[in-house]
Amino acid sequence: MTKCAFLGLGVMGYPMAGHLVNAGHDVTVWNRTSVKSETWAKEHEGSAANTVAEAVAGADIVFLCVGDDPDVYAVVEQALPAMPEGSLIVDHTTASAECARKCCADAKAKGVGFVDAPISGGEVGAQTGKLSVMCGGDPEDFARAEPIIDAFAKATKLMGPSGAGQMTKMVNQICIAGLLQGLSEGVHFAEKAGLDMNDVLDAIGKGAAQSWQMDNRALTMSQDQYEFGFAVDWMRKDLGIAIKTAKQIGADLTLTEIIDGYYADVQDMGGNRWDTSSLLKRLSE
Repeated sequence: MTKCAFLGLGVMGYPMAGHLVNAGHDVTVWNRTSVKSETWAKEHEGSAANTVAEAVAGADIVFLCVGDDPDVYAVVEQALPAMPEGSLIVDHTTASAECARKCCADAKAKGVGFVDAPISGGEVGAQTGKLSVMCGGDPEDFARAEPIIDAFAKATKLMGPSGAGQMTKMVNQICIAGLLQGLSEGVHFAEKAGLDMNDVLDAIGKGAAQSWQMDNRALTMSQDQYEFGFAVDWMRKDLGIAIKTAKQIGADLTLTEIIDGYYADVQDMGGNRWDTSSLLKRLSE
C-alpha cells in the first residue's frame, strides 16, 4: 500500500483516483470544488482534504490531473512546501513541455521527484482503468511511479527526460485531429452518396482505413451523437499547445492548424462540450 494524494477530480481524475483505492492504496483527494472531493470520499474508501497542503502531507506520491499550465503551476506551488523530501509528483495534466520542465526543476530543488505523465484513452479509458500513459522524467522516478500508475493504465512508457511525456501527447493529439477530420469527410461523403453507413464500415473497417476512431466513432457520428467525453474545448487547448510548440521547434503543422480552425467553427455552433468527433457537424449543417 502506498500513501497517495490525488489533486483534481474531473472526468478523468475522479475514476483514476478510485482505481488507486481499488488497487489497495491509501488515497486522499482534493478538488477545487470541495463537494466533488467529499462525494468521491463517500463513494470510495478514501479521504477528502480541504486544501492541497492537507492532501499531500505525508504522501509518497502526489497525482495531478487539472486543467492547463496555470493550474499545474498553482497546485504544484501549493503542494511542494507540504510534501516530504523523497516524495514524488506525477502530473497527468495535458500541459506544455515548458510547464513540465519548470515544475520538475522546482520539485527537485525541494528534494521531490517529478514525472510528467499525460494520458490518452478518454473518459471510457479512465473509467475502465485502461489509459495509455506517456511519461517524461528521470528513470528512477518513473520506476517508482509505474507500478502505482498501473492501477488505471493498460500501457505506461518512459519517453525521455522531463517534458518528453508532454511532447508525446502533442503527437497523439495531432494524429487524432487528422484522423477525425478524415473520418468526418468520409462519413459525410458516404451520406451524400446515399450509402448505408453500416455497410460502408463493414467494407472498409477491416482494411487500411481502419482506426480506433472509425471503430468507435464513425457510426455514432452518422447518428449525430457527440456525447462521448473528450470535449472540443479541451481539444482546442491541447492543439493550441502543440501549435505553439511547433513554432518553437520549427515543425510544420499546417493541417493541424486548419483543423484547429474547424474546431473553432464547432465552438461557434455551440459545440464546446461536444466530443471531438463533432467535426462532422460543420459539414452537415
